[in-house]
Amino acid sequence: MALPLTRRRLACATALLAGALLSGPLAGEARAATPQAKPRTSATRAAAPKARHRAAAPVTHSYAGREDAMRAADDIASRRDLDPAWTRQVIGQAQHLPQITRWVLPAPAGTAKNWRVYRSRFIDPVRIAAGVAFWQANADALERAEREFGVPAAIIVGIIGVETIFGRQVGNFRVIDALATLSFDFPLAHPRAAERRAFFLGELEQLLSLARRGGLDPASLRGSYAGAMGLPQFMPSSWVRYAIDFDGDGRIDLFRSPVDVIGSVANYFQAFGWKPGMPTHYPVQFAPERLDLAPLLGPDILPTFQPADLAARGVLLDTAGQQHTGPLALVELQNGGEAPQYLAGTENFYVVTRYNWSSYYAMAVIELGEAIARAR
Repeated sequence: MALPLTRRRLACATALLAGALLSGPLAGEARAATPQAKPRTSATRAAAPKARHRAAAPVTHSYAGREDAMRAADDIASRRDLDPAWTRQVIGQAQHLPQITRWVLPAPAGTAKNWRVYRSRFIDPVRIAAGVAFWQANADALERAEREFGVPAAIIVGIIGVETIFGRQVGNFRVIDALATLSFDFPLAHPRAAERRAFFLGELEQLLSLARRGGLDPASLRGSYAGAMGLPQFMPSSWVRYAIDFDGDGRIDLFRSPVDVIGSVANYFQAFGWKPGMPTHYPVQFAPERLDLAPLLGPDILPTFQPADLAARGVLLDTAGQQHTGPLALVELQNGGEAPQYLAGTENFYVVTRYNWSSYYAMAVIELGEAIARAR
């Protein structure tokens, strides 16, 4: 799920995704592999499992009778210059979805992370074939986005493939229901409940403003259980800030216009500091006799060390990595009970994690895009 710039220090996807954006695809749900710890938050999203993309029963009540929900409606109306009767009506008809309050809870302590299992969920023949078809159908738009924003076509395609299999799984929850539930009934058992609730209340506000000013019916918009929408699974605030009319038809449509989707994803990455021409990562080997792993893993995916710093602590880069200009991060991808994999992530690797704050997610995007490019 694409997370808003001004909420970087707040959680979520994201599903998946948010992939699922939450703790754990905006966004990340608890899956076979739990997202790696992040420097700013552990609430992120990987791609949501199919079951979480489908609206599910039962719902327990609407929010029309909730005093806190109606107060929030009035506050949103006042600050956004909206009709208070309309905001009350929209929030009042939102339905509480109890199942998603379970899904946003972090994975149980001790849940094993497994990159190979996680990878297998995204780098598969179905996504690769769909990606080849998508790339061929939108080659001109991908080439233009790469030229104008500097973001490689493979990265853009990888994002859309991981998030929604190129539009096959965009989510079937009413966004108003998902955001109302996470705004007014976010589970108190979550370690950052207040923070997360504030995040989703802000997204609810953005949804109402977006719908009213764009002439949209908020009750008709569907997406992930975390409120992410369209082929790129943008949260409402990301839609407002980064979505663009890339096909030039005078409107922005992330549900039905692949060209708008391509341009918007590229614009998102540019906004978060994508550096044209820079690789996302380099392979590494270790010199065991001088390896000092703990301090290298401390900053997690935040690029912190110069190539010489890594070498001094026993991390051996290839020739390209040794010549890299700028900071790097030593990224660990755990494999359950087997040996972890390691790589040196660049600032562009970090930018990919701004879409979903997980190194596992970022590598899935990168490798899916590479696999599709090879298959073409």
